[in-house]
Amino acid sequence: MDFPYLSDSKVFYAFSKDLEPALTVPSGETVTIRTKDCFGNQIQMPDDEIDNIDWDAINPATGPIYVEGAKAGGALKVEIESLAFDGTVICCTGKDEGVYGDRLDGWSKRVCSIENCMLTWDDKVQLPLRPMIGVIGVAPAGDPANCGTPGAHGGNMDNTKVAPGATLYFPVAVDGALFGCGDMHAVMGDGEVSVSGAEAAGHATVTLTALPELSIDTPLIENADEFGVIYSAESLDAAADGAVHRMVDLVADRTGKDPADLVMLFSLCGNVEVCQMVDPEKTVRFMVPKKVLEAYGFQL
Repeated sequence: MDFPYLSDSKVFYAFSKDLEPALTVPSGETVTIRTKDCFGNQIQMPDDEIDNIDWDAINPATGPIYVEGAKAGGALKVEIESLAFDGTVICCTGKDEGVYGDRLDGWSKRVCSIENCMLTWDDKVQLPLRPMIGVIGVAPAGDPANCGTPGAHGGNMDNTKVAPGATLYFPVAVDGALFGCGDMHAVMGDGEVSVSGAEAAGHATVTLTALPELSIDTPLIENADEFGVIYSAESLDAAADGAVHRMVDLVADRTGKDPADLVMLFSLCGNVEVCQMVDPEKTVRFMVPKKVLEAYGFQL
């Protein structure tokens, strides 16, 4: 089936309420979006130097997409249908970048290839692909939010569970939501400790649905087995606290269950998971099995 297509000629570097839509779609539409890698496709060959790239063209997101029916104060539902990558990916780290950058003197990078759903690191190591979207979100109400930074609007959350089969819910701050995404990764571990995943250009196919009656204050995520809250803050501790508090409050509000009972139950079956620990704001998700929530009739 052919879906509306948005090319990577329409990119932005900060989520903003002032951007002109690159595409307008009805609620419930499925769209295929071409995205650049986090370097803006500026590194293509092993001898391309990171020091020579245009640093003002980093972390581009394709869009924004205006979704009809999305209203300020409501939510946008984003279903990740599929991700497809080009055949070359870039990994990097550098001085004062990531978790280990305090011990490095300059940039290092590796250009890797993808074939048969595997990433070839070298002649000894191949890794199975774990497709995910790093930058994904909507426009905030206030000042523009750089695509390199996560927040309540989404942004650079670098959450490995933002993958095919997942559904996200974003708080909408401006009519139309102004959705965009980019910075896809073919493989990445939780934490993104080097400051990069396997950075990839490619195509994301997503379904965008306006939920004007749903009021939330941070992104939510679900897949076949789990439901969770995504929260970003200045420290991992604050991000974890924010995610757990919001999860307990959300479920208590929807089910009438006592918060003390819920937090005890979630202590047994829920998981605090680090998304990324290398951006200006750190991002954590708190995931709970859906079968536990469904036992108490939880619904958004």
